[in-house]
Amino acid sequence: MDDRPEAAAPEPMDGRAELSEFLRTRRAKLQPGDVGLPEFGRHRRVPGLRREELAQLAGVSVAYYTRLEQGNGRNVSAEVLDAIARALRLTDAESAHLTHLAKPARHRKKRRPARVQRVRKGLLYLLDSMDGIPAYVTGARSDVLAWNPMAAALFGDWGALPQIERNWARLVFLSPAYRDLFVNWDSKASDMVSYLRLYAGCHPDDPELSALVGELSVRSDEFRRLWATHNVKEKGHGVKVLRHPLVGELTLSYETLNLPDDEEQHLVTYHAEPGSESAQALRLLASWGADAGRVDVIGDARRGRAGER
Repeated sequence: MDDRPEAAAPEPMDGRAELSEFLRTRRAKLQPGDVGLPEFGRHRRVPGLRREELAQLAGVSVAYYTRLEQGNGRNVSAEVLDAIARALRLTDAESAHLTHLAKPARHRKKRRPARVQRVRKGLLYLLDSMDGIPAYVTGARSDVLAWNPMAAALFGDWGALPQIERNWARLVFLSPAYRDLFVNWDSKASDMVSYLRLYAGCHPDDPELSALVGELSVRSDEFRRLWATHNVKEKGHGVKVLRHPLVGELTLSYETLNLPDDEEQHLVTYHAEPGSESAQALRLLASWGADAGRVDVIGDARRGRAGER
């Protein structure tokens, strides 16, 4: 019998609440000194900038900004949103997120029925031809859609999992093995939530996203805490340090490539610096092929799920 608590039934994201909390959390991150304002007094009742200070920086009235922070984005202009984004020192991803959240509901695209995401044959051939390069394709909600043998050798055999569990957020937050795999797990976890938040701003009515967020909020304290920060981030490039059960520690650079036919699909590749110990470790994994994927990042994940019961 499964004693785990059941996730709440999926409900659409509350657009007004999302806009309100996003603005409030961004404002709380800034201090007067960060934006060239004088600080009067040593003790402030609220963290970060006051609404009056932010309105002054953006060149809008306090009443107007207050209505916006209360979730009323109706009829707000692009110029005002740009001014508020500049005042809050938002990144490009955060600015885009603000625009999506403030967009009146009547201007949103009509909700489309759920569709099965498919990877083009040409892209599948490309994945298989990338010898020695772990590569995979993600889709909506960071679902893992396709991968090559080297990705299976590095991350485990995703094919052994039910389709619903081939999702990076579920793997990172619910699998003990992935907590061990990523040396800086906190950074990976933060990235995953930031990606989901950005996706949620574009797709607030996605029932599968609501179900995913509900499940993870019930089953993971870390996810619930990170989700409440309202941080957003674009998928990009960087470096991850992994601790593989067969070859030990690897330092790998990753690149995320947006695919032209589907804005929700991304090709992600990992590579090591030529001549490095990590490059040698990748060659060793490649020599083991499919057997490396069975040793078992995924097997450990299964045991972790069984232990929850």
